[in-house]
Amino acid sequence: MASRFLFTNGVISRTSDTPLVSSLLESHPGIRKMLLKTNPVHLWSRFHSTSFSLSPSETIVAGAYTTTRTHNNASCLLFWERHLQRLAESTRILFNSKPGFLFKSDRPMPSLSPLSVWASAIQSLVHDSMNKAIPIVKRERKGSGELAITTLVCGNLEKLGGNENVDEERISQILDVYLHVGSYVPPVFGVRENCANLAVVGPGRDVAMAKYSDWVRLRKPLEKLRPDLVTELLLSNDGDQILEGCITNFFVVCVKDSREVGAKSLGAKSLHDYGSMRSLEVQTAPVSDGVLPGIIRQLVIEVCSSMGIPFREVAPSWSRRDLWEEAFITNSLRVMQHVETIQAPSSWEQLKLNNWKEVLWEEKRFKDSPGMITAAIQKEIMKRASFEGFPVTNFI
Repeated sequence: MASRFLFTNGVISRTSDTPLVSSLLESHPGIRKMLLKTNPVHLWSRFHSTSFSLSPSETIVAGAYTTTRTHNNASCLLFWERHLQRLAESTRILFNSKPGFLFKSDRPMPSLSPLSVWASAIQSLVHDSMNKAIPIVKRERKGSGELAITTLVCGNLEKLGGNENVDEERISQILDVYLHVGSYVPPVFGVRENCANLAVVGPGRDVAMAKYSDWVRLRKPLEKLRPDLVTELLLSNDGDQILEGCITNFFVVCVKDSREVGAKSLGAKSLHDYGSMRSLEVQTAPVSDGVLPGIIRQLVIEVCSSMGIPFREVAPSWSRRDLWEEAFITNSLRVMQHVETIQAPSSWEQLKLNNWKEVLWEEKRFKDSPGMITAAIQKEIMKRASFEGFPVTNFI
């Protein structure tokens, strides 16, 4: 009996110890060694330069990936169709803008096919792998409960031969699909022990529109700046406009500027009063600022629209944190977590230091439990989780 499984193009890896998914995504030893020795600021300067390159010993083999989990005792997959679409989009974005993040080849890129072709090919490949993998997991897994499923798509242009065009059949030939399946216990929403404690520690990532495995390695230097008890690291290019977390999207529930809501609304004494006067809005950075278009992020936008909750795509400003009433983060495993504390350096220059203990931190603290708007959004998303669930029995 096993608690973790790894499949390559539907074939199970029969090793004595299947790695954690994080180990799979950051497995190359050359790049890991480089990252652990590099100052975070120096690494970002090197990575964002136009002449960025890796030595042969640092060569990366990576790809686009997505992670989701099951729901209702492993009976359905959360938002599966959305994940497949995003996986296809990430793969095509990397193909177009950062092929080195997808292919282990220096060959010129062949002509592109429409996104619909990529989506169709990747869905076919992934479902073929899932059809082979899920029956084995169901039969051989240890215990019951939910499953976390990561799908990693990697490419190899050498399989193309001399052909320069990439149609659906060719896409299927040049891509490999890795499935990592493991047991997962979803945290209970709203419990203080499961709240998020955040710290702003570094600049935004490159090719943020795509979800790719190299980011798991590239963010490693930021760990040097993680204060004690911090559960997620936030990214900002200037120390004020907060973009996203390393593995999450970031939201605040913010009191609108007094010029927008009037002096009367500022005298409200509860969130219910604020809401009735339309003086609150949910804020998160727009994708154009350089953030991942996360699956749950999009659902938050849709839920706010359907529930009449004011929403604005604007990067939350740390300098205006006194207006923040609630904060939460989202990703596809935990779905939503309310935030209890956020820390940021008193000066952005301090992030050049090599240790978090040398940094002078400022802190924003929220209530121990989720705010009214955070809780309402989470409740509606979980309703949609059942409605949009993809039956696991479709793979058995």
